[in-house]
Amino acid sequence: MIRITFLGTSASRPTVARNVSAIAIQREGELMLWDCGEGTQRQMMRYQTGFAPGSIFITHLHADHYLGLIGLTRTLALQGREEPLEIFGPPRSRRLLEEALHLGVGRIGFPVRVHELDEGERVERDDYDILAFPVRHGVPALGYALVEHPRPGRFDVDRARALGIPEGPLFGRLHRGESIEVEGRTIRPEEVVGAPRRGRTVVYSGDTRPLAGTAAVSAGAQVLIHDATFGDDEADRAHETFHSTAFQAAEIAARAGVGQLFLTHLSARYSANPGPLEEEARRVFPDARAAWDGLTIELGYGDDEEA
Repeated sequence: MIRITFLGTSASRPTVARNVSAIAIQREGELMLWDCGEGTQRQMMRYQTGFAPGSIFITHLHADHYLGLIGLTRTLALQGREEPLEIFGPPRSRRLLEEALHLGVGRIGFPVRVHELDEGERVERDDYDILAFPVRHGVPALGYALVEHPRPGRFDVDRARALGIPEGPLFGRLHRGESIEVEGRTIRPEEVVGAPRRGRTVVYSGDTRPLAGTAAVSAGAQVLIHDATFGDDEADRAHETFHSTAFQAAEIAARAGVGQLFLTHLSARYSANPGPLEEEARRVFPDARAAWDGLTIELGYGDDEEA
């Protein structure tokens, strides 16, 4: 299961209803954060995401996207954390992130490693990657995509039984891609296992102008989370400030053929009523929603696919 919890959906500053940018991603027991605006630690408590992130991915160094690191790491230290924490950011971010972590704190008390990522670089995990992709925001900035590795195809139990394969460990070996022998016959995995199945993909644009490259990275993704700071009546302002409108975010989603689009980083004028942004986006992409703080999305593999 992948669980996405929006911890902050406001642009630039918090409002009564919305905190600044942060998203919690929980995948098979792992917790990571995408951005960490001020107050993120309280939002994590409030929305019960767990409080032990293994990694934090910062899109860029505007204050509303990273200042929450200071309070979060301080609280983790006071709770006696010992496990390492990895923080990833765009080019030329390491020095400022490391200075921020120690602001008002002499010693954190657990290992913190800060890494700079280049456009196109991947953080590799056992069965998924985090891809850092280029965006355009007037400062060094990245978007992030969680891309699962392909999964084995479906195992045809009826076919395996017809071939005389006894149920048990041999089924597992075939599903893992190993050939086996049964009564002197070699049985290959492709005889009982279907084609590999694509894993899930979740994409977060961070703050950016609309880019064709975002659509390419998002092609076929289950979820696209995209900057939608302004309505289309302020398209010029969006361009000047390196942001996107809801309509432009929907165009990216439609071009990419994603499953769902969530609008985030909403201007304070839309904090209480994001309806106009949703209406604009839905003219192009019907499955568009304005995210709100506390919104939680769970992604399985689909009704027709087992895990």
